[in-house]
Parts: sequence; C-alpha cells; structure tokens
Amino acid sequence: MSSISGSGERILAILDLFTEATPEWTSEEMRVALGYSRPTLYRYLKTLKEAGFLMALPQSGYMLGPRVTELDFLSRRSDPLIAAGRAHLVALTAAHPGVASLVRWYGRKLLCVASEDSSPVTLSSYPRGRPMPLARGAISRAILAWLPKRDQEALVAEHEAEFAAPRETVLAMLRDTRRDGVAVAWGEVTPGVVGVAAPVLAADRAPIAALCLTSDAATMTPARLAAIRDTIRGMASAISTDLRVDNTDQAVNG
Repeated sequence: MSSISGSGERILAILDLFTEATPEWTSEEMRVALGYSRPTLYRYLKTLKEAGFLMALPQSGYMLGPRVTELDFLSRRSDPLIAAGRAHLVALTAAHPGVASLVRWYGRKLLCVASEDSSPVTLSSYPRGRPMPLARGAISRAILAWLPKRDQEALVAEHEAEFAAPRETVLAMLRDTRRDGVAVAWGEVTPGVVGVAAPVLAADRAPIAALCLTSDAATMTPARLAAIRDTIRGMASAISTDLRVDNTDQAVNG
C-alpha cells in the first residue's frame, strides 16, 4: 500500500510515474504501482484528464496530455534563467563550435532548459527536458562541487557506484573543481566529446544551474580548452549576477 498522504501528493505521484522509460500506463498498472484503491485512482485520473494533464486513447493506456505542452511553452517564455542566459548561449556557440546548454538543478535532478548548437555533428544526448546523469560529466561536478558539504557527501555516498571511483577520490575532485571554478570531463556522458561547465550561483552561493559547452574532443587543443574554460567561467558568473539583480529588483518592486 502506498505511504503517500494527501490528495495533492497522491495526484502528483501519478504524474511522477511517467518517465522516458515508461511513457504510457494502464490504470491497473498505476493501481499496482501506487497502491491506490480503484475508486480513488479513477477519481484522480478523471481530475487529471479534465485538466489536460493526462489523456487516454482507445485501446491504449494513459499518457501525458496537452496541458503539459502548454506549460512547457509558458516555462520557456517566463524562466528567468533562460532569459539571463540566452545571449550567452548564442555568443558561446558563435565563438566555439559545439552545444551550449543551460542546465537547471532541482531536487536531485539535472535538467537542460535551453541550448544552442553550432556543431556540424551531434554532440549531446540530452535536449531540453531529458534528465542528465547525476554522477558523470562536467555539469554534475560543476553543481556538486558547490553544494553544502553535508549534502555533497550524502550524494556522493548514495551514488558511489555510479562515480566509479572511491568516495574520497570523488570528493577531492569536487574540491579541485570548486577551487578552479570550472569542471572539465572527457567522454564521460557522450563518447568522443569534452564538456566544460561552470555553476550558476544564487546569492547564498548555492548552485541553481550550470552553463556547459560540449565540443568535439578530436578537435580540442590545449589553447582552445583554456579559452573555453575562461569564457564559461565568466559567462556563468555574469548569469549569476543578472539573476541576483533581477531577484533584487522584484523584491524591491514587490
């Protein structure tokens, strides 16, 4: 039986079932997974269908509905991170062929929210909306390195097998990343590419996102890598400042 309490949480638990691996569910599969009674589940499904969050086709199961697409459009238009970072993504890919991404950190997920691509070949497997690995790649290190020590150590311990390195080695690598202000990873997420990322920080220095450039490793030179590192470090800092100024203006005007 599910331990989820409260109708709001129970409805959200239904939406949380939908993932890239399981984009479609029958009502019976949901009932077994969540432990809800049939009348309760059907009541929640009716609410979600009427609101457009779910839809069901004949001879098929439930899938996410058009309201999700509508909210994605609104998110693209209103997200302050995208507004603050869009020009930097364009400038970054104009200066260096590759895929520039803004990746938001929320809960315990890394999620691309915006990107620009100036590479003639596919360099990224993670477009907007697809969660990224938490224990691999430059983006992961750029975020984890700036987490409070207690949270950082807990996450590293929880995902130690995925890091494929002893816990103390990973923590030392994160300390080096924080000292340098930028993370570099060769082929850890997508083979044949190098990722360079730096954190976007809130006023309390907590990481809220990362700016990353993914480039073809075969064409990378030490001089170009040094230039990318400096550029991304500076752009991420500028985005952080813009977001803090925007929040301050809203607080004053509010």
